[in-house]
Amino acid sequence: MKFLHISDLHIGKRVHEFPMLEDQTYILSRILSVACEERADAVVIAGDIYDKPIPSVEAVRLFDGFLTGLSQRQILVCAISGNHDSPERIAFGARLMRGARVYVSPVYNGTVTKIAIQDAYGEVYIHLLPFLKPASVRHALEQESIQAAPENYQEAVEMAVSRMEADDRQRNVLVAHQFVTGAGRCESEEVVIGGLDNVDAGVFEAFDYVALGHIHSPQSIGRKTVRYCGTPLKYSFSEAGQEKSVTVVDMKEKGNVDVYTIPLAPLHDMRCIRGSYLEVTARSFYQETDTDDYIQITLTDEEDVPDAMAKLRVIYPNLMRLEYDNSRTKRSQTIEAVKELERKSELELFQEFYELQNNRPMSETQAEYVRQMIAGIVQP
Repeated sequence: MKFLHISDLHIGKRVHEFPMLEDQTYILSRILSVACEERADAVVIAGDIYDKPIPSVEAVRLFDGFLTGLSQRQILVCAISGNHDSPERIAFGARLMRGARVYVSPVYNGTVTKIAIQDAYGEVYIHLLPFLKPASVRHALEQESIQAAPENYQEAVEMAVSRMEADDRQRNVLVAHQFVTGAGRCESEEVVIGGLDNVDAGVFEAFDYVALGHIHSPQSIGRKTVRYCGTPLKYSFSEAGQEKSVTVVDMKEKGNVDVYTIPLAPLHDMRCIRGSYLEVTARSFYQETDTDDYIQITLTDEEDVPDAMAKLRVIYPNLMRLEYDNSRTKRSQTIEAVKELERKSELELFQEFYELQNNRPMSETQAEYVRQMIAGIVQP
């Protein structure tokens, strides 16, 4: 069985007030072409289909067209809701869409939808786990006499996964939308302070492949088969240096999984430019580049250029962001950095240092120990 792993489409998103719908239409058509070229049996969408819980009419129409295109080509679809989605809206019509081989995760109710797909090696089971918060699991299981309700994301996902009862003799794929400890983030993602949304990758040990969404940078966590495919488009300038792609998963017999990527070229790239006003407006500077790209320009002039944004957009019509890097801004950044440090407690500073050193946040037990230690030091 071969399938494409995509996620975080964020259909309807605006970046620096620029609508991305045209770019998203283009990239979804490219993904559809890749699915056909690769002769994929399925496309797995790991959450954040839309950018808002109540998407625009245009966004819904675009996703409807994408699903229709896949269905018409006899390509099975498995999709879950992410933290940006409304699980109720994503689940609307799910029972009807099954007839077109489009499977969508329902609102979590203590069970997880499982789809069985037959191939030359037997059956592959795809488990659809929508984005979970501890409260979601507590609410779903409130009628059951569970001994300990989940208090954090780790416990919530552990409990949900334990109830799936995945047969480890079979091939199992999990589609999930959570932050797995160790994943690198970028500016366009929502961050929970203190890493409270972290889930350890060990929770997913029973699955042959884990199709993750939520993190916008493509990466594997721990093993190549626990993977974030990343966004199909760049949604922040922190991603400007990335090459976006679609992840292809080819599952053969149990234990034999091939994972590779196919680059996705966007309608408009996202680039960062730096230099003085005279440098970035010189024809020799931009004539060999695509000036229609989405651009961030950092001007190094000591004096602000009057009406710089409007002037620069004559050359770079899709200029999204203008910044200055000079002695004035450096001085301002230093002052702000000091103020930010002064606002943080000793415990917060220690937690940040610990996470930098260990690539994971402190546990509550460790935090409590440090809290007591600090209290003993600062008391007169």
